[in-house]
Amino acid sequence: MTTLIFGHQNPDTDALTSAMSWAEYQRQLGNTDVEAVALGEPNDETKFALDYFKATAPRVIQTAANETDTVMLVDHNEFQQSVADIAAVTVASVVDHHRIANFQTAAPLFYRAEPVGSTNSIIYEMFQEQGFTISAQLAGLMASGIISDTLLLKSPTTTDLERQVLPELAKLAGLDLEAYGLAMLKAGTNLAAKSDLDIVEGDAKSFDMGGKTVRIGQVNVVDLTEIEARQAAIEATMKAEADQNGYATFVLIATDILNSNSIGLAYGADQDKLEAAFGVTFDAAHRLALPGVVSRKKQVVPPLQAAYEA
Repeated sequence: MTTLIFGHQNPDTDALTSAMSWAEYQRQLGNTDVEAVALGEPNDETKFALDYFKATAPRVIQTAANETDTVMLVDHNEFQQSVADIAAVTVASVVDHHRIANFQTAAPLFYRAEPVGSTNSIIYEMFQEQGFTISAQLAGLMASGIISDTLLLKSPTTTDLERQVLPELAKLAGLDLEAYGLAMLKAGTNLAAKSDLDIVEGDAKSFDMGGKTVRIGQVNVVDLTEIEARQAAIEATMKAEADQNGYATFVLIATDILNSNSIGLAYGADQDKLEAAFGVTFDAAHRLALPGVVSRKKQVVPPLQAAYEA
């Protein structure tokens, strides 16, 4: 029976490509009956990378237990971010760079987690440790995942590992790192082609904070005024999603990738928690100014978690 490998719901470039790289690692390890799949369609940024390297996107699944009894997780561990029937299958391995929460298994498993900028960075380390080979195509896809998660090494989530690994992968892939990286990141910022729901839910994740479900989305832009112009429709969409799914609060972080600044929009009853988390108040336009904030994992989730648990 084939073991399915996948990243989180609403996969970003690191989630999707790390499923592909972990599948190749497993094959070279001798575990050939594996398949990289996805829990959602690739976003525009990821499509750019797949098209550039002439790679086929993994097929999308809604459930896993109808196909297999064993899965491997990459770039996530929290069950609410995983496949809908995650509790019905055995998790054989996890490779991740996020916090560990809402996760448990009945059987022992392989688990590797490091506080680094990208899951692909960890997988690259493991390829090196085993002396496995990385094709030019896979190197490009892995580099794309790292570029995405570290904003081309500009995010505060970037570590020395990414600074070492990314140029090595770029060399294997034959990339002009700066030119390719900027083109890839910009490919994901075409808001004119995105619906309000795409903007709100395209990269959203749910978190358990103080016993409440907090939904946090993030969208990259090159001009924050594009988000501001659509604020009313975006907030209406956030309200509809929160009411339908029972989210206590829905937060959208809009990030200017060129200037490393963000604004926050929110719907829900706990907006005082956001103000406490970031030490700022909503302005007259009901926006939070978040200068220097670009990372949901490092700069949004931890202070918001602390505010909910205070």
